[in-house]
Amino acid sequence: MYERKVIPNLNCGLDLIGEVLYGKWKIRLLWFIDQGHQRPSELQRKIPDASRRVLNMQLNELEKHELIIRKIYPVVPPKVEYSLTDFGKTVIPVIAALGEWGDNHEERLRDVILKQISISELENKLVD
Repeated sequence: MYERKVIPNLNCGLDLIGEVLYGKWKIRLLWFIDQGHQRPSELQRKIPDASRRVLNMQLNELEKHELIIRKIYPVVPPKVEYSLTDFGKTVIPVIAALGEWGDNHEERLRDVILKQISISELENKLVD
């Protein structure tokens, strides 16, 4: 298991947000849980590029940060569902605003990202 080697800098809101929300799939997980996709298998289907292990790790981190709750039903086979806490619901408008910004600047963002990928590929070819 990963053990933190550096104490995080928690001096401002951006540092705190980064500590809680950074992770490739965390924002999507919160969004999809808010949209009603609560079972791990549903979340896996919504984010097929993520491995089950990584999703579980990020769900555990979101739970530790008190943004989601995991409910385990006493049935066989075990049934697990996730839901947002009241605290977790407060971040949804922020995620919605980020998504809207991304939608409004979709073309420019895509161009910038693709340009960077092309530059990286060119650099790799030059090194080979």
